[in-house]
Amino acid sequence: MLFKANTPLYSYEIVREEGHQAMYVNYLGAPFVPNIADNPDVMARTIELLTESPSISRIIFVQQRNYNYGSAETFMLQEIANLYVYLSKQEKITSTAKLSISNSQYVSQRYNDVSYLLSILKRDPIACLHELGRFIRQERMNLENTPDNLKTDQLTYIRLLEKINSLLKNTRMIKEAEKYLIDYEIGKRNIYNKLLRPDIIPNFTFTRLVSTLPLDADMIYQYEIGEGFDKSLVTILKKKEDAKYLYHLMPPEYSLEEEQQTLLNLARNVLIEHQPKAEEFTDPEKTRQVFLNVSRDLLRDLSESKKIKLSYSDLNKLATILVRHTIGFGLIEILLQDKNLQDISINAPVSLNPIFLRHQDYEECITNIIPSKEDADSWAAKFRMISGRPLDEANPILDTDLSLGNIRARIAVIQQPLSPNGLSYSIRRHRDEPWTLPLFIKYKMLNSISAGLFSFLIDGSRTLLVAGTRSSGKTSLLGAFMLEIMPKYRIIVVEDTLELPVDSIRKLKYDIVRMKVRSSLLKTSTELSADEGIRTSLRLGDSSLIVGEVRSLEAQALYEAMRVGALANVVAGTIHGASPYAVFDRVVNDLQVPVTSFKATDCIIVANPIKTADGMKSLKRVLQLTEVRKHWIKDPEEEGGFVNLLKYNIDNDQLEPTDELINGDSEIIKNIASGVKGWAGDWDAVYDNILLRGKIKQEVVDTSIKLNMPELLEAPFNSLSNNMFHQFSKDVQDEIGLPLSERVFPIWQEWLKEQVRGRKV
Repeated sequence: MLFKANTPLYSYEIVREEGHQAMYVNYLGAPFVPNIADNPDVMARTIELLTESPSISRIIFVQQRNYNYGSAETFMLQEIANLYVYLSKQEKITSTAKLSISNSQYVSQRYNDVSYLLSILKRDPIACLHELGRFIRQERMNLENTPDNLKTDQLTYIRLLEKINSLLKNTRMIKEAEKYLIDYEIGKRNIYNKLLRPDIIPNFTFTRLVSTLPLDADMIYQYEIGEGFDKSLVTILKKKEDAKYLYHLMPPEYSLEEEQQTLLNLARNVLIEHQPKAEEFTDPEKTRQVFLNVSRDLLRDLSESKKIKLSYSDLNKLATILVRHTIGFGLIEILLQDKNLQDISINAPVSLNPIFLRHQDYEECITNIIPSKEDADSWAAKFRMISGRPLDEANPILDTDLSLGNIRARIAVIQQPLSPNGLSYSIRRHRDEPWTLPLFIKYKMLNSISAGLFSFLIDGSRTLLVAGTRSSGKTSLLGAFMLEIMPKYRIIVVEDTLELPVDSIRKLKYDIVRMKVRSSLLKTSTELSADEGIRTSLRLGDSSLIVGEVRSLEAQALYEAMRVGALANVVAGTIHGASPYAVFDRVVNDLQVPVTSFKATDCIIVANPIKTADGMKSLKRVLQLTEVRKHWIKDPEEEGGFVNLLKYNIDNDQLEPTDELINGDSEIIKNIASGVKGWAGDWDAVYDNILLRGKIKQEVVDTSIKLNMPELLEAPFNSLSNNMFHQFSKDVQDEIGLPLSERVFPIWQEWLKEQVRGRKV
């Protein structure tokens, strides 16, 4: 809180914030809500303050809630203040010389009229314009009866009024108000509610939020996020002229009663005296629970001393809000509750930019939330403590992760000198549950034939690189591949930032070990380097190896291990690259892996967003699956080392098998088949198994949609279904020698029907 209880009413303080000046005006103790639109006295007082401080770009009225008028509203008011100063002090329009060049008998009346106009200019500029028009018409009528010797005097006075009228009409406020003036009645202030709407900031937080919905936008959709007493309302809106949708958030802390606001303000002032230490963030969940209990007790005591009645749910709600805005991450936590969000962007300078985000259904959106510099600094300090990594001028980049209950997110922070305007954040929200191949089929990122082939390659212990640009779905696809590994095999995951759904997969009884290694962006830290992490994984026994992202020196260690056959099971990772050759170029030229070592890569899967024809949407798609053959010497592109097994057809929006796959001309798949009894030399049986796997995935998707059972697409059922597929395949193989689709699929299908019946009971 900027002002103390004994600070004089209406006093103000100017604070410089990130290159602009903000004026904080004290309205604590005022018997009314300070609203410029509704209250002419508040408007007049604000105009007067702006005449004293003309360089202000933001005005904040401080009360139990702070009312923030941003640069657009402040500029409108500043123009009126500048016009008032110009007319009264520079032009001196109330002087006798201005009112009458002949010092006529009309001076007194004109003085009263012009003084009246100056007075209402500060209180009600639209009314001033209305009265100016009335005065001009009246004076023109008076001109007809004016004696000849005073006509020039009268015309000069009319020109003065017309000049004032012209200057006022050219202000932004009047221009913006013009479309509402048809039904205007003098003294009515409803137009100002459309022009001068403040953002509301509770006094216990610094984040600004535009609470009112824009009048010129169409409501597209509305839904709630959060649970129980901590629900927030999300409204999706669209303005015709805007390319982005508006994501309008209304969290519970911005709609509290005044008494509850008072309690939170008092409680926050007590809690902020305790500065959390780094060791408290080694277990953030435990720390939050401790603070929640302390907050609950503190609020209960304050409510009793202030004689404010709180219900049990109100007490829990206020305690949750208090924790969120003290040791937590404020409205970022609210946004992360929304399962539809994929990315959140906070750009420097943070106090001048709204938060942007990427929505699953509405693509890129602009929000009604504007953080403050205090928010940005506070979050950075907490991320430093959580990660144990530096963030300073020598290390201006911080990659870390954030866990809030079941919510996981990847955090990237940059600061000066890399970001000259201050702290910026990029937040990637991970799905609450792992992605699965059936889920990807449902959302058309891939189809059944590709899902079947991926499953086959993973069971065949191949080395796979998932390539693509940022936000192409690489990591999500890699997480889905992990669920295709049979649970009897151990999985070792090596990551510098914890993005893969290891905890969720562990709960499904997978034998999985996670290794957190040093970020390639850091020169030194207490963490092990990524290449050492991979070498260490080789000492942990026969395992599948999953590398979160191949970025730096770990590439050499990875290929060294693959070349010597140290990894008998599937090896998979993600890498940036828009094509197989781009992956080759990055691995060999950027990461310095020998050309011949690259041959240890069996397959490259490329996933990239594609744009719709109107340019308005971006669709995530797997574009190709490419086999890396081993006969080439220097350049796989020129020497036919890259052979596509799947290729995306943009006309039908589908991944299609190539002739090489259909005709059995795949060295990788034949190599897998050569080690399986009954498949060696029998391409039809191999291809039948690939189709069987895809058919099962598609059946899960179709059944889920038909019966409205989305849980069938999630990781627990996907893992169970895979296990039963392997069991039924073994049973059929023991009986007839091969796990033929015509025998396995009906058995699995009957099992699915039983599962559906059991889950519906």
